[in-house]
Amino acid sequence: MSYIVDFKTVSTIGLESSPVADALAGLRANEARYFKTKYDHTFTVEPAEEASEVVDWVHRILREEREIVIASRPLEATAFQVENIKMAYVFYESGLSINVMYTLDDGKRAVGFKLSDGMEVPEELAERFKFARQKSKLAGTIRGSFFVIKNEYGAL
Repeated sequence: MSYIVDFKTVSTIGLESSPVADALAGLRANEARYFKTKYDHTFTVEPAEEASEVVDWVHRILREEREIVIASRPLEATAFQVENIKMAYVFYESGLSINVMYTLDDGKRAVGFKLSDGMEVPEELAERFKFARQKSKLAGTIRGSFFVIKNEYGAL
């Protein structure tokens, strides 16, 4: 069952099992607000089990590009297109959010990592990435990092 993320009334629906559920919900709402404001896109997520194609695609990119395997359980995922950009998101029980941005016309592709306020950097990412901090009214302090995708993975 899909869930439209409300960034005005932040809810932990679908994220309750996370030890940082409130912060993860704020992070998810922050993403929803960004896409609504910039692209007039309604950010909708599904339970990870129902969005296995999205989760598998993101995990394949991580594994093949950087030999990264995320230890945490995926809770929710989504994939959509805004303008010429294909986006995929996976939200994890640990509080981690991973997004893949895949432009259709100029070949720009990247993986972004965001850490919910209060979570530790996952072991599988700690030695590989430095995380910059940003403040968010919805999510508190978000730490983020990214890497550029070098290979082609096709669009979802």
